[in-house]
Amino acid sequence: MGFGMNLGIECELYVVKHTPGGPLEIPNPDDDLVKACYDVKRFLDRYTWLDKVSTAINDLGWDLYSLDHEDANSQFEFDFKYADALTMCDRYIFFRLMAKHYAAEEGLLATFMPKPFANRTGSGAHFNMSLYDLETGENLFKCPHVEDPRGLGISELGYQFIAGVLKHGPALCAAFAPTVNSYKRLVRRGLMSYFTWAPVFNSYGRNNRTNSVRVPMAGGRCESRNADAACNPYLAAALVLAAGLEGIREKLDPGDPHEDNLYELSEEEFAARGISELPHTLDEAVKAFAADPFVEEVLGAELRQEFIAYKSEEWRQYHQRVSQWEVDTYARMF
Repeated sequence: MGFGMNLGIECELYVVKHTPGGPLEIPNPDDDLVKACYDVKRFLDRYTWLDKVSTAINDLGWDLYSLDHEDANSQFEFDFKYADALTMCDRYIFFRLMAKHYAAEEGLLATFMPKPFANRTGSGAHFNMSLYDLETGENLFKCPHVEDPRGLGISELGYQFIAGVLKHGPALCAAFAPTVNSYKRLVRRGLMSYFTWAPVFNSYGRNNRTNSVRVPMAGGRCESRNADAACNPYLAAALVLAAGLEGIREKLDPGDPHEDNLYELSEEEFAARGISELPHTLDEAVKAFAADPFVEEVLGAELRQEFIAYKSEEWRQYHQRVSQWEVDTYARMF
């Protein structure tokens, strides 16, 4: 179709203590902040590790442009320049190996588990995407805000791409959020005292974190926010690209962007706007994946079936286990 795909992946992770058979622990013994976002002390506590990872990213030529202590205690994010989709997937996989290697040198574990702590923020791997002209390199999603009737600063081609992503949103969720644990991140609040801002709705909007797809303030790209740190970036990128291209071929319209806090809407308001929730569990996501013919068109029958079988077994095994919560809740109750 004459397009290339630019992709940037936001790299979120925790650095923790872990002994075999033991619980995950935050390395800082005094680390009892409810929200530690941008906290200087906790940033400096992991400074040696941060410096090694940051230096390696720049030595590799990836162009690191931001890093910070994220929302939860001992959670961090690295952002480096976007690249073509295949290159970015390679870099993300290498980043995960590199982060773990440098953490192990300090006797720590860098984990990309989506939700390692029930009462703390999960780790995403937001996909920032645009298409470019293969001949000129021009970003085909870029559009001045004043020329965009919907005001988000994205082209009609970009809106069609978003519409394709939303059309297949439930099925894509299985690739973006591929573990049992993923769906403990994709909740409105859970065991936290504040909103998670995790994307639980199949919707899009401006710089609004309650949508699964948003257009950042600068425009020129769209961001799929339900991707998490455990995803296979190659599989997820292939599927989301194919979904977006279908939206372009069929000239789909995503409708008006949603600007308000979707967490606060009633069921009646969701129905009136035509907004649906994304899968709540891995089981629901795999069923949506299996039910969408688009998946087989993109991946072929064998890979589709292998993914379904593998993830269905993961769900089955999860439900065969007796958790500590069950013991604590029921052992003395009955």
